[in-house]
Formats: sequence, structure tokens, C-alpha cells
Amino acid sequence: MREIFVNNTTIEDTINELNVALGGELIEQWGEYTLSFKNEFGEGTIRSIGFDWGLSLLDFDVNFKEVTKIVFKTVDKKLVEFIFISEGYLEYKNHSTEEFVNLERYQNIIVSSLDSEKKTFIFPKSQQVKVNFIQVVTKDYLKKKNNNVQYLDKVLKSVFKDNDPNTSFKHLGNYNLQIADQVKQLGDSYDNGVIRTLSIEGQLNLIMAMQILEHQNSESGLPLVDSISKDTIKKIQELSNYIIDHLADSLTIAELSKISGLGPKKIQLGFKMLYSKTVNEYTRDLKLEVARDQLTNSDLSISEIVYNIGFKSRSYFSKIFNERYGILPNEYRTKIKNKKA
Repeated sequence: MREIFVNNTTIEDTINELNVALGGELIEQWGEYTLSFKNEFGEGTIRSIGFDWGLSLLDFDVNFKEVTKIVFKTVDKKLVEFIFISEGYLEYKNHSTEEFVNLERYQNIIVSSLDSEKKTFIFPKSQQVKVNFIQVVTKDYLKKKNNNVQYLDKVLKSVFKDNDPNTSFKHLGNYNLQIADQVKQLGDSYDNGVIRTLSIEGQLNLIMAMQILEHQNSESGLPLVDSISKDTIKKIQELSNYIIDHLADSLTIAELSKISGLGPKKIQLGFKMLYSKTVNEYTRDLKLEVARDQLTNSDLSISEIVYNIGFKSRSYFSKIFNERYGILPNEYRTKIKNKKA
């Protein structure tokens, strides 16, 4: 495991220390720093930009060759961090807690640690991780006119106002595609100069507002559009296993809803979050993968394979197999046999 230690004094110092550790190329333009690297550590980009009132962004799009632990030490300030992972996952702990927790894709995450406390994030090996950290220095943010912190719920208001400096904070909330879409727009900012800077700052404030709203609704037990809970994610995973075990059956959304106790819209939302596919797309692609495996490793006829995966039409199977793999099933089998000969 590689370890990188960073003193998080300012956002500029943070990106410079990461550059020293990763040996990349650092470019600054319009106050935005972009670190690119492709070497023995892996490859990716890290960008950062700071604004007034203690607001800043630290954004990772990386793929490390080894498990990589990055330890941040915040010096003489308290940060509230709004974290959102678009690809992959992380493990996290602050040094007032003993165990790591998993931070998952599309999950709304808000954390705050004590002054001068270390925070550790572990990035997995050989997996793309896209994660953005919106950081707020609380003492600076409170100087902002109309910060309206007093209107936050009791928990977040206490975090921002530092009513209990001896307590760290962690919110591992629901999974939300609305926030994911907004984060994607943040990554797609193509303008330059003042337009780009204003756009990024506006999007950071919007994402932060959406994450605060999810937290408040979660604390109040209220639903949020395009948001699902960890329990629902677990049920979606169980449904995907059920589909695998009943691949020959023609399962409908109504049947899956009855099995799981989830509504059809919730099921579709869950599959989109977990697999970036609708239920039908997930089932179809799974059937095609099983069919390809059976064409490769069995002597079953194509008709038998079509029956095994629950398709009624051999011609339809051949059509979508060709669309997916660029070759007809019988040609694929012939090609595999010739390779083995």
C-alpha cells in the first residue's frame, strides 16, 4: 500500500503536495490547478480551485496501480466536506474513530473532523475513482453575509457553528442521481476565464445545497426526488441475484416489485444507480453474456441456448447478439472452434 501525507493548509498547498507525491505535471489557469500524472503510481487528474468565504473544490479522477492511502491533516481550521463519488468507491476514517467506513458511489456524504485532526481516504487498486470534495472552512464561511447557517437543521448548524469543538461529524446518506447529474455538469464545464470560474462556483453552491437538502430530508424521514436508501440498494442487489437465478424466466417489473416490495419506479432508479441500466437492459445484457459463455464452453445447440436464457425467438436472439458483439452466434462459435483447433 502506498501512503501519501498532505498538510491541508490551503487548497493550493494541497494540490502542490499531491504533485510532489505523485510526480505529475501541474498547470494553473484562471486560478484553477490541474495535476495530471501517468507513471508508476497510476494515471489520472486532480484539480482544485478556491473561492472566497472558505469555499474550495478538490476533484479526483484517478486510477492507482496500488491501493493508495492519502492522509490529510487540516491545520488550524475546521472543514466541513461535502463528498460525492461518481465512479468507484473509497474507504474513510478520521483519527478520532477506530474503524474505516465505506463511501459508496452516488451516496451523499458530509464529514467534518476536529481541528488539526488527520483524515484518511483509501483508494482501491486498479479501479477508476471519480470523487469531488467541496470543502468549506467554517470560520470563513460564517463571515459571509447572508450565510443563513441559522436555518440549517440542528446537527449541521452545530457543525458549522462549531458548538462542540470536540465532536467530529459524519453523514453517510441516501443515494441520489439528481446530485450525480449536477456533479457531472461540474465536470463538463468547458467555458474559460471569468465565465468558467463563475460557473464552477455556482455549481459548487448548488451541489452543496442539494447535499444539505438530502441530509435534512434524511434526518426528517422525508423522501427526496431520485434518492434511495441503503436498504433499497440492498434489495436491488438481491433482485439482481434473483434475476441471475431465474434467467430462463420472463420476469416482469410487476413480478420483481411483488418479490422485493419496491415500486416499479424505485426498482428502475435502483438499477440505474447500481448498473447504469434499466431492468430490461440489465436482463438482456446478462442473457447475452451467458449465451456467449455457453457458445464458447458447451456443446449445446443454439436453440437450446436460446431456450436456456428465456428467449422465444432464435432470430431475435441472433439479431441482438450481432448488435452487441458484431458477429452472429453461429459465426462466433465457428470462430472459437477454429481458435481451439
